[in-house]
Amino acid sequence: MGSSIFTLFGIKDLIDILLVATLLFYLYRTMKVSGTLNIFIGVLAFVISWVVMYKIFDMRLIGTIMDKFIDIGLFIIVILFQDQIKRFLTELGSHKGWGFIAKAFRHKPTEDEQKRWIMPIVYACMSMAKSKTGALIVVKQQLPLDDYERTGDVIDANINTRLIENIFFKNSPLHDGALIIAGDKVKSAGCILPVSHDTSLPRYLGLRHRSALGIAQATDAVAIVVSEETGHISYAYKGEIHLKLSSTELEHALANLDD
Repeated sequence: MGSSIFTLFGIKDLIDILLVATLLFYLYRTMKVSGTLNIFIGVLAFVISWVVMYKIFDMRLIGTIMDKFIDIGLFIIVILFQDQIKRFLTELGSHKGWGFIAKAFRHKPTEDEQKRWIMPIVYACMSMAKSKTGALIVVKQQLPLDDYERTGDVIDANINTRLIENIFFKNSPLHDGALIIAGDKVKSAGCILPVSHDTSLPRYLGLRHRSALGIAQATDAVAIVVSEETGHISYAYKGEIHLKLSSTELEHALANLDD
């Protein structure tokens, strides 16, 4: 009896199950970060229902109807989740998608290297918060932001506190868009970001906060917001937004993005 079960369920089947479970986990994580988890769960429930009714209980009528939806389901999924699929494939193709291998070979920035870009941003945010100057700063992580950089004006300058403040000065033509930072460079300003439609966001949050969450859902970048109304500092990362940070909390958050 035991040997027959072993014959039916071999090591190849175990690997198959583990691969499917891993794929579902990565899809779940991507959908959760992007704010489309409910749609993903709905699609998954539909597929499970189809398997149970048609393949297990052999309910031919309902199974045939659902089978027709499954036939065109791939195209519907591509339309619904085109941004999430793009992010998933980009992560898979980047060194970030290889998990422990990436961490093993990744260079851990020293305290001096972190200060080169973290402290100028923190100082600029502190100054703009005091004067209630609205700002939206995006810091690139692993995934590319080229498409968003091209929507603004190229700057390609060293990170500097005064430069950041001047870009978001109220009379500046670039103050309404987002500033994108990559590495130790200010890449572009006046950039257009995707807007999050997450209904759980408080109503009092404006377009800057929704754009910050939108880019944090679409990529792995961190987006920092200074509110023009209240002067509060917030940041969005991995599909979540953190409100009303102190300068110390912002510095700590930026220094521990991958933790």
